[in-house]
This record gives sequence, structure tokens and C-alpha cells, in this order.
Amino acid sequence: MPDTAQRFTVTSPDLRDGDPLPADHWADAFDCTGGNRRVRLAWGGAPQATRGYAITMFDPDAPTGAGFWHWLVWDVPAGHTSLDAALPAGAVDGTNDLGTVGYLGPCPPVGDRLHRYEITVYALDVPTLGLPASTPPTIAAFTMSCHILGYARITGTVRR
Repeated sequence: MPDTAQRFTVTSPDLRDGDPLPADHWADAFDCTGGNRRVRLAWGGAPQATRGYAITMFDPDAPTGAGFWHWLVWDVPAGHTSLDAALPAGAVDGTNDLGTVGYLGPCPPVGDRLHRYEITVYALDVPTLGLPASTPPTIAAFTMSCHILGYARITGTVRR
């Protein structure tokens, strides 16, 4: 995150910051049977120069040595300040660390420590990153990092 990035606010009708993620947002993969429903978001106060947004969900506590990208969306038009069931026209649902496109809810290992799921909305200085949905998450995150004007974050937790 650039030192110059301004903070703005994000809220969710599905989650209060720091609370456990409800089971309907958990994965329906591995040995979890959640609803795999992405978290709805609303944000405000982004920098005036914002030309587009990106949204990510990252688990820094995943036992991979590098965390785990659960969700990446980019090319959200600057005129949008919320994300519900459907992505706005032009937005790209990116590839997660499982290698599938779209949202992948949490499913931490049984008995592992508490996992934090950082959902971040990034205000970007470009309307598009010019990346296909198949872009690996680390490359998408790196490309975003060059364009961040501001960010807002809400964190959910899960332990099994």
C-alpha cells in the first residue's frame, strides 16, 4: 500500500468489521459446505481523482507462506459505490488462488488459528487495469499497486 494512499470507508450489511463471517459466505469447496456468497459492500469518501475501483479478499493467515487470495474484482467504474449480487457492467471477476474465476469463500483448516479475511476496496487512478479474468492473483495485485489512490478495508474472521 503506498504511503500516500488515503483512507475512506466501507461497510457491509453482511459483516461488521472484526466479526466472524457468516457461514453462507464460506466456501462450498474442500470440506466446507457454505453458501459461497460474496460479501455485499458499500463505500464512500474515496479520493476525488478516483477513476475506477478494485476489490480483493485476502487471507494473510493461510498456511501457505504467502497468504491466499479468495477474491479479486477490478475495473469497477468510478460511479459505483457498492457491490451487490451482480457486478457492474465492465467489471472483471478475477481468478482466485484456487485457480477459479470469482469469489471463493473461506475454509481454513480445522484446528488452525483464527484466520482474518481482509476485504479491501481500492480507489484507482485508472478506469481499467487492462487485465483478463485469467490473470494470476499476485500479478493482478501487483498491477493494482501501481495505481492506488486510496483504500477502505473491512475484516471478517473464521476459525474451524
